[in-house]
Amino acid sequence: MEYFLELILGGLTRGSIYALIALGYTMVYGIIQLINFAHGEIYMIGAFTALIFTSVLTLLGFNEIAVIVLASLAAVIYSSAYGYTVEKIAYMPLRRASRLSPLISAIGMSIFLQNYVLLAQTSDFLPFPNLIPEFEFIKPYRHIISSPEIVILITTSTAMILLTFLIKFTRTGKAMRATAQDRNMAMLVGVNVNRVISITFVIGSALAALGGVLIASHVGQINFYIGFVAGIKAFTAAVLGGIGSIPGAVLGALVLGLTESFATGYVSSDYEDVFAFGLLVLILIFKPAGILGRVTARKV
Repeated sequence: MEYFLELILGGLTRGSIYALIALGYTMVYGIIQLINFAHGEIYMIGAFTALIFTSVLTLLGFNEIAVIVLASLAAVIYSSAYGYTVEKIAYMPLRRASRLSPLISAIGMSIFLQNYVLLAQTSDFLPFPNLIPEFEFIKPYRHIISSPEIVILITTSTAMILLTFLIKFTRTGKAMRATAQDRNMAMLVGVNVNRVISITFVIGSALAALGGVLIASHVGQINFYIGFVAGIKAFTAAVLGGIGSIPGAVLGALVLGLTESFATGYVSSDYEDVFAFGLLVLILIFKPAGILGRVTARKV
């Protein structure tokens, strides 16, 4: 029973990280119907930024709590600036182009950011310090769940609540919903669509960076390629839940994380991707729009 509970908690932890990244994919798609394939690299840049700030703050003698808070804040701000810049450079000029052009631009930006970090840092795996201290109350249960997993679950839940509040109860959220529903009509009623799109990229990038810091601290190492792998998994989660649906992205991420955890625990870690993508294929065969996605009819 303890092993089963361990797999569930491990799966929820994986799913929580996938959810933080998948929200960026689904928010951007919901607003401009574009898949931001450079989003995984923003996650990776967030992790590297946190590593750099962690090293500097540790040398300056800051305590553990201050280090993780300040490093996370720096990663969120820096990655948000990257997300904003990527939208302005790679996507905004192609907003009225054919759908293929932004897709190629997104892939090109992903490759550019990968190689930029490769040249600026190294191709080797770098050790990432465990920024989350061991909680006293968790010590009797650390064979089931660890302190980093608890922090990941709490942080992700808090981020989801705040994002839901933002979208449902603020002027910015209403503008985002209006733009997602009908961009031209939103412009006619005074919504600054360019500003809304930029804010969407910034929020998605901030969430991805937060996920990068948390999982890097939990795993203990990073390299320039982690964004590609995490990005593919998060994109799979977004499609699984229903691309464009925020609740769908979270649900898809949790389903994907649990699937991988049970596949690793009861079969083999070599087959976790087989089960994950096999589940995606089955979902898309029987429900092409995803678990919570809606099939939209187009007028001819």
